Amino acid sequence: MPFSFLFPSTSLTSPTISSFSSNRFFIQKKISRTIVKASEKDDDKPAFNPFGFVTDNPSSRSAIQLPESPAEDGNVGQMLYRIEDKGKDYGSYIKSGGFRWFVRETGSPESRRGTIVFLHGAPTQSYSYRVVMSQMADAGFHCFAPDWIGFGFSDKPQAGYGFDYTEKEFHEVFDKLLDTLGITSPFSLVVQGFLVGSYGLTWALKNQNKVSKLAILNTPLTISSPLPGLFQQLRIPFFGEFTCQNAIMAERFIEAGSAYVLKLEKADVYRLPYLASSGPGFALLEAAKRANFKDINSRVSVGFASGSWDKPILVAWGISDKYLPQSVAEEFQKGNSDVVKLKMIEGAGHMPQEDWPEKVVEALRVFF
Repeated sequence: MPFSFLFPSTSLTSPTISSFSSNRFFIQKKISRTIVKASEKDDDKPAFNPFGFVTDNPSSRSAIQLPESPAEDGNVGQMLYRIEDKGKDYGSYIKSGGFRWFVRETGSPESRRGTIVFLHGAPTQSYSYRVVMSQMADAGFHCFAPDWIGFGFSDKPQAGYGFDYTEKEFHEVFDKLLDTLGITSPFSLVVQGFLVGSYGLTWALKNQNKVSKLAILNTPLTISSPLPGLFQQLRIPFFGEFTCQNAIMAERFIEAGSAYVLKLEKADVYRLPYLASSGPGFALLEAAKRANFKDINSRVSVGFASGSWDKPILVAWGISDKYLPQSVAEEFQKGNSDVVKLKMIEGAGHMPQEDWPEKVVEALRVFF
C-alpha cells in the first residue's frame, strides 16, 4: 500500500459546470475570487479544515473517504476495488524487451490511411488519448498508444534491476516495442507532455527515417520552456521521495495545467496506478532525477530547426496551458516555418487531448 502525501493545489478556485459540455467543468476564476472575498467577510464561516484542499476538490474528494461505502479499517482497498477495472479502453498487455507494456490499439493494420503512434507525458498515461484514438480510427487510421515503462498500467521495474529510467533506456525499449507491434514502415507520431513526452521528440530526432509526419501537442520545445513545480520538487533530496507518493499527483497536475477539473470517473484512472503501489511514484522520481531538462529542451529546439528537420510538423497548442505559454509554440514555429504548422486550440490547456479531444481530432485529420 503506497504511503501517500496530499499537497494543496496551486490555486484557490471554485469550479462551476460549464454549459457547453456535460463532460467539462470550467473554473470561473473571476466568480471564485468573488466567492472567496465574500467568505472572508462572513463571521459565520466554518472552522479551518486542514484537508480542505482535497475534500473541496470534486475530482479528488474520494481520495480521503468514500462517502457511500467507507472502509472500516482504511479506504484504499475499497477505492482500488471500485476503480481497478476502469481506464483500460482499447488496451491489452504486450510482452516486449523483457517488460510487460500496456498498449491501446484502435483501427486495424489494413487501415487505409496508415499508422499513428501516440506518446503521453509525465506523470500521466495513454488513457488521455482514448477519445482521440477512437475517432482517428473511425477516420481510417491504425492507432497505438502505449503506457511508457514506469507509467500507467505498464511494468514499473525498480531502478537498478534492469531499467534505470534514463533517456537512452526509454529509447531502447520503445524501439523494441515498435518491432514487437510490427510497425516497420514510416508512421505518424503524436507527442505530448513533459519528461517522457520530450523523450518521444528526442527519439524522433534520432529516427527521422521512421517518422513520416510529427504532431506535437503541448510539450516543452524551446530553451525558455519553464519547468513545472512538480518536477522541481521531485529533484529535491528527501522531499522528492515524499512528493512522488502523492496518490492524487497525476490528476492534480492535469487540473493545474488546465481550465478544467476532471470528472471523478476520469480522475479515478489517473489516480489508480499511484494508489495500487509505490512503483509508479518511484519510477517518476527516478526518471525526473536523471533528466537534464535544459539539455533536452536545447536539443529539441536545435534538432527541429530549419536545416535539421524537413518532415511536416503540426504544433496543436492548447492556449490555456498553465505550464507552457503560447510563446513557446510560436518561438518553435519561427525556428522552422517552412515545415511547422501552428494550430491554436481555444478552450484547451496543457492536455488538449483530454480537455477538448474533438478539436484535436479535427486538427490531426486535416494534417495527416
